[in-house]
Amino acid sequence: MTVMESAPSESDLERHFEETIGRDQRIEPRDWLPEGYRKTMIRQIAQHAHSEIIGMQPEGNWITRAPSLRRKAILLAKVQDEAGHGLYLYSAAETLGADRDELTEKLISGRQKYSSIFNYPTLTFADVGVIGWLVDGAAICNQVPLCRSSYGPYARAMIRICKEESFHQRQGYELLMTMMNGTQQQRDMVQDATNRFWWPSLMMFGPPDDDSPNTAQSMAWKIKRHTNDELRQRFVDMTVPQAEALGVTLPDPDLAWNAERGHYDFGRIDWAELKQVISGGGPCNAERMARRRQAHEDGAWVREAAAEHARKQRERAVAAATEEVGA
Repeated sequence: MTVMESAPSESDLERHFEETIGRDQRIEPRDWLPEGYRKTMIRQIAQHAHSEIIGMQPEGNWITRAPSLRRKAILLAKVQDEAGHGLYLYSAAETLGADRDELTEKLISGRQKYSSIFNYPTLTFADVGVIGWLVDGAAICNQVPLCRSSYGPYARAMIRICKEESFHQRQGYELLMTMMNGTQQQRDMVQDATNRFWWPSLMMFGPPDDDSPNTAQSMAWKIKRHTNDELRQRFVDMTVPQAEALGVTLPDPDLAWNAERGHYDFGRIDWAELKQVISGGGPCNAERMARRRQAHEDGAWVREAAAEHARKQRERAVAAATEEVGA
């Protein structure tokens, strides 16, 4: 006589989940996980994926106007990388039961957000370099710790994304160094772009820790490894020497080395601006969403054709299997 083992209770499953987190091991798609963890991961991964897709627009705006074939090829490759990042991340979200079409609908309807930095315009080609240097630099600070995130598919996707982001950052810095060794007009363009993107880059890390409702739980679940303010400080400390080597001035009169803290002090961030941009009031919010919505509508026939092709492939496979069984 076989004794049937009873199914583990929810409390047992939750205890196993917490122990897995405590041992610094990964949560995988087939593992039991709390609904709050699942929702948090979907929200974070979706926002990250949306940011990669929307982030194609500011630099893609300069592909046709790049000053040389080499610069055009570099920019094309980078924008293509960003599209790939979005696809990796949407795939990671799907392992949590999210539907990609639903995530896209939430983006274009404004129910899910993306990084505030992509709502600022790229006015000159120097902006392409500054985005590589500052924006991708901030992304690297934020995303490298995510390679150790507690959710396995997300952490593994971040390994490749971070390698490519590091290359993008070096590309941006190389472009700026070339311009800084050029004419006075080019140097002025770099300084102007730096002035415009410095503060929005600091905002990329999110609100201060005392005004960040999700940080404590994300840290407890080891989704995040560092707080917003810790990552922001790391970015400032990393960027100041780079700016000095480049020969540009960061637009913060309060920026100074604090020997006692062992970090750079920096000025007050305008959090009201961040909230305005996140809520849809940034310089390019409407433009970015209109273009994403139009692209989604224009691609409807491709999605329909792919779905029809997949349906026919399934029918053929079923017919072949039936014929084989009959034979």
